[in-house]
Amino acid sequence: MIPDMQQDLKSIFGNTHGLDEKSVDFLTHALEKNNLPGFDYLEFKMSLGRLAQMNIPEDTAFKSAYATASTVGLTKDKLVSTAQHYKAVLVKEKEQFDLALNNQLQKRVNSKRQEVEKLKAQIEAWKQQIEKLQNQIAKSQATIDDADNTIAAEMNKIQATKDNFEHTHQSIVNQIDLDLQHIQQYL
Repeated sequence: MIPDMQQDLKSIFGNTHGLDEKSVDFLTHALEKNNLPGFDYLEFKMSLGRLAQMNIPEDTAFKSAYATASTVGLTKDKLVSTAQHYKAVLVKEKEQFDLALNNQLQKRVNSKRQEVEKLKAQIEAWKQQIEKLQNQIAKSQATIDDADNTIAAEMNKIQATKDNFEHTHQSIVNQIDLDLQHIQQYL
């Protein structure tokens, strides 16, 4: 493996404007880790990068890099098959990334959504409890208000009964007193 291969890969594949540097690091590391032995697509791509730095036209750069690489045994078929190999490495990395992303989505987002839904349900239950308690309060207040009226009516009845009794009592006592006076006076 070439010592600065990942750096070379980063400069070749990551020189497009707007790419995420962390993602470029991750993907070029995966390419480097899965580098096949010998001169293949990755080394060919690095040769193209060096030629591009010299402002050589693209078609000439491809022909020149291939001519040099063919001297060490690179064929067009090997170039295509190894490019497919690295593409498959990137597809596998994407699948693993998607899996990790889904796990993070589940862990960080979906669990929060579930928590929010649980809290919404709890709030609804509390609202229903509050409404039930408000109804109980209103019913109890109505009983209290009615009780005040009932108490006042009962107090009036009792007072009237007391007044009637006392009046009747006094009247009978007065009659007896009058009779006693008449007994004393007439007998």
